[in-house]
Amino acid sequence: MRSAERLRLALATAAAAALLTGCGSVSFMSRGAAQDSATAPAQAASGAASAPKAAASAVAVLAPASTGPIAPATQRAYDDALALMRAGHVGDAEKGFRALVQSNPELAGPHANLGVIARNAGRLPEAASELEKATTLAPGHAVAWDQLGLTYRQAGEFTKARDAYEHALAIDPGYATAVLNLGVLEDLYLAEPAKALDLYTRYLALVPGGDPVVTKWQADVRRRAPGAAAPAASAASSTAASAPAPAAASAPAQAKASKEKKS
Repeated sequence: MRSAERLRLALATAAAAALLTGCGSVSFMSRGAAQDSATAPAQAASGAASAPKAAASAVAVLAPASTGPIAPATQRAYDDALALMRAGHVGDAEKGFRALVQSNPELAGPHANLGVIARNAGRLPEAASELEKATTLAPGHAVAWDQLGLTYRQAGEFTKARDAYEHALAIDPGYATAVLNLGVLEDLYLAEPAKALDLYTRYLALVPGGDPVVTKWQADVRRRAPGAAAPAASAASSTAASAPAPAAASAPAQAKASKEKKS
């Protein structure tokens, strides 16, 4: 699971705050509003390598999905459960989210957090079920789809994982976390080095200051698939004006798996 967490350790607080701003809305925000405020800082924050699980879980939080106003008491309960999760009190946070699911089944945020909690505990079928509910309730949230992809990948359902990551990127092509996670999937699990190269290059173009670990992976993939370098370069130039540059590569399998982004 590639938690690219060097950047996240420094930016997790900012990312969590931005995501909380999204879920703090009185009503559910559509993709145009919620996605812009929630995913941009999360993309940068998801680049670290050893942030605590509690912080990672907080960064993964989604805005509640609702077609109408969210009662202040419901919002407070959600914020309280999130605070417990960020503080590492996962059992109490889980109770809070489960209570919200019972009282407000239309909200995506509690389902998404329950999915993250279940995945961290190794309960992958439950995690997938909760995150599937979250993506159904909030189909326009790239973070939900990325979390679902990560869960599918851990469960060995690689085709589903690819579909989920691609869904996230269809919503937000500049979502660096999903770009890197898809690159790892293509590199390590689907044996598609040319695709991995494009995705690693694209990821590096999205990360301010670069990422030396992923740069090494880029060089590694180029050695393994030298023919993929030229297409990646031309794709980068052809999309520079309107999309992130194409991608780069990967290093040892174990190191890559450990750098998979969790949010």
